Amino acid sequence: MGRIPAAAKRKAVLWLSQGISPRRLAVTLALGFAVGCIPVVGIPTVLCAGIALALRLNLPAIQVANYAAMPLQLALIVPFVRFGGWIVSSPASAHPARFLAPRAFEHLSALNLATHISGLAGEALLAWLVAAIPAVLLMTAGLNLMLRRIPILRNAEAGD
Repeated sequence: MGRIPAAAKRKAVLWLSQGISPRRLAVTLALGFAVGCIPVVGIPTVLCAGIALALRLNLPAIQVANYAAMPLQLALIVPFVRFGGWIVSSPASAHPARFLAPRAFEHLSALNLATHISGLAGEALLAWLVAAIPAVLLMTAGLNLMLRRIPILRNAEAGD
């Protein structure tokens, strides 16, 4: 695979920045990455679009950050379930693999199964929320410092 041409890189930076300041772009990327880690598959893309529209953030940039976080989303499902179970002191969440094993579902009705899975998802979402708030603040601060060093973004800073 070849290198990306300089002209393509410039166009990508222009497309992602769209005249916004480093601070605003940092918030956009931090929110997109944090929302991309939500432990429920399928939710982040729609939620990022809604956040971008509601807060007038850069839609392409928030989706890029969201998609960059997808591998982490899958990797963090079990840790979020465990952390959420610890927060609410749920025994089912302490060992999610035991409760997600096929044998665990043999004697459950469809309603009991749905209740059990939705409880685990709720605990995972609670854990994500607890972790996401400080993560967004830290990512925003770090990204803001990095993005201020990009000349094309410094020019947009005066307009924010």
